[in-house]
Amino acid sequence: MNSGTMENFLKGKTILVTGTTGFLAKVFVEKILRIQPEIKKLYLLVRASNTDLASYRLKNEVFQKDLFRVLREKLGEDFNSFISKKVEVVAGDVAVENFGIKDNNIKNAMFEEIDLIVNSAATTNFDERFDNSMGVNTMGALHVLNIAKKCHKVKLLVHISTAYVCGKTEEGESNFQEKPFEMNQSLKGTSQLDIHTEMNLLEKKLDELRGMKVDENKIKHVMKDYGIERANLHGWPNTYVFTKAMGEMLLVHHKDNVPLIIIRPTMVTSTSKDPFSGWIEGQRTVDGMICAFGKGKLPCFLGNPNTILDIMPVDLVINCVIAAIVINSNQAPESFIYHVSSSLRNPFKISDVHNISHQYFVKTPCLNKNGKPIVISKGIALKSVAAFNIYTEARYILPLKVLNLVNKVICNYSFQDVYDDNYKKIRTVKRLAKLYEPYVFFKAIFDDTNTENLRRATKSYNMENEILEFDPTRINWTDYMMNTHIPGLVKYTMK
Repeated sequence: MNSGTMENFLKGKTILVTGTTGFLAKVFVEKILRIQPEIKKLYLLVRASNTDLASYRLKNEVFQKDLFRVLREKLGEDFNSFISKKVEVVAGDVAVENFGIKDNNIKNAMFEEIDLIVNSAATTNFDERFDNSMGVNTMGALHVLNIAKKCHKVKLLVHISTAYVCGKTEEGESNFQEKPFEMNQSLKGTSQLDIHTEMNLLEKKLDELRGMKVDENKIKHVMKDYGIERANLHGWPNTYVFTKAMGEMLLVHHKDNVPLIIIRPTMVTSTSKDPFSGWIEGQRTVDGMICAFGKGKLPCFLGNPNTILDIMPVDLVINCVIAAIVINSNQAPESFIYHVSSSLRNPFKISDVHNISHQYFVKTPCLNKNGKPIVISKGIALKSVAAFNIYTEARYILPLKVLNLVNKVICNYSFQDVYDDNYKKIRTVKRLAKLYEPYVFFKAIFDDTNTENLRRATKSYNMENEILEFDPTRINWTDYMMNTHIPGLVKYTMK
């Protein structure tokens, strides 16, 4: 295909999207419906026990979001009828074989009609329960592949992963390549990884806990810790990237003749310009620090100031996904893994985030509960988790020692409640610091040779209004953070 607009390629196609209520999938669905209204159908998988609940979630968690404002304004009163015509909601769960769909009519229609599959289903919490994370991120990937094998005319399966499946970085590492894992590959030579063994071990752990009549809240915490333990054993820093890596392994090993693409974005941030700038949902990685800093709750930044923080606006990630679909749909690509990243071509440092955040919140301060501006200081950058923990303890414990002395003189308030509350905060902060340590002290960058080749390939298309731009070199980080990303965080995620 050497001519024509890229979006016209999607005309008349039927696409299955999983993880529809997630951040990336929402942006993908909005983009497809806006640039190609002549798409035939979108099957949108929503985790729910029945179609009514799935439809309710789809309406409230997807189409009523501000993200769809541009499309809604464009279509006016026809918006709802357009969505009804183009979208078919499917109640199901990727963690279950055949998504748990019982209705054979729905399954058979999907198998006959689907041209493309985009698997965006994931649980992205770093310390998610090991059983939940394995179900969605690992076995879910295999279940999607098995659906693809049953679709008679499927041209491509696109799997959304993460660049951080690379695991922890060590001294001397410079960059990570766009290469697949080998089946059961461990990042530690001292351990033997077997995905089936991991599934058996977690099921055994659950059986033991339930046999001991442990309550569900305790089981949740045990399974979270168990996931981190298993991930660390094999060289990954957390449950999320460990289970995503195993999901990739299963896809590559079992794909057979299914054309496969794996998209590995880095840290995904708010829209840069499409459908409008600054839309985001939830706080993503470094956003938690930015928001806490703006509220005056975090007078420091954790991270090496020289660490390159690899972030990519979500609309650029989705543009890359669509470009990969168009370029590779006629044949199975030899190089099928794409890093959607910025660290190689347009590096952005932790110190830049610190400086820009301070500049923004001095210029545009947040308001406290009394409506008065919150005054922040620039604070310091703490270059190790140990230093961060010492700082946290000093911040909370030293005042408590003073309160304890006062409490001995006037016992008219509950000192113990204050004491317990602050120790809970300390434990939470320490856990978060440990989870984010691999990212704020990341020592390598991501090679994006395949993605750069994809960018070159798109130049043969008529990309009107740069509708599928995904070049990180065109981002002005200071402008993006000051005028787009942080204002988006304030508007959509900060309370």
